[in-house]
Amino acid sequence: MTESSNINPDSIMAAIGAAVEQGRAGERAEARESLTRLWDAVGEHGDALHRCSIAHYLADLQDTVMDELAWDQRALAAVTDLDDERARRYHDSLQVRAFMPSLHVNLADAYRRAGNAAEARVHLSAAAADLDALPENDYGSMIRAGIDKAREALDSGSR
Repeated sequence: MTESSNINPDSIMAAIGAAVEQGRAGERAEARESLTRLWDAVGEHGDALHRCSIAHYLADLQDTVMDELAWDQRALAAVTDLDDERARRYHDSLQVRAFMPSLHVNLADAYRRAGNAAEARVHLSAAAADLDALPENDYGSMIRAGIDKAREALDSGSR
């Protein structure tokens, strides 16, 4: 069985994935526009998986740390409306608790760059609290390394 056989078709998630690939290909403005259109279509009270995913990826495409922080906050707010049942309707391996380290480390890093070390430490601690929910794969390793990198930057006083 291939990994893709566990993924249920979802046109919004497919559009999010396409926009993310645009961004990774260096088309940041186009990706940001695509994700913003998706956010507008889904709405602030739409499907929580869609809102969380869109906001999470939109944060990475912002030009200012304050805009990035606002989208990271939206992603965290959206995940509070998400449950494992909904996440697994998209992909049967997903659990909401495993989203938390990534969402919190992104907030920690944005707060650090915004000069709010205290709030950065709160989110860094929250990211570490759910590390056991991460899979033992490349994704889990990437998030663990991101937490270590954010902690080192925070401890060194980097902004």
